[in-house]
Amino acid sequence: MKEKAGEIAGKIWVALNETEGLTAKQLKKATKVSAEKDLYLGLGWLLREDKVTVSEVEGELFIKLA
Repeated sequence: MKEKAGEIAGKIWVALNETEGLTAKQLKKATKVSAEKDLYLGLGWLLREDKVTVSEVEGELFIKLA
């Protein structure tokens, strides 16, 4: 599970590196991660390492690189 979290975190980082930030929905599509729980697994990894910031904008999570 730890390896999977790291792989997904890498996909998230690559997707965010090309933007000014994305909503969780946009990020899920950009990374082609099928399960929402997997997306949050990778986000948790990046949050723990202070690589991303997450805020709520109009009821949706907005994620960008820290």
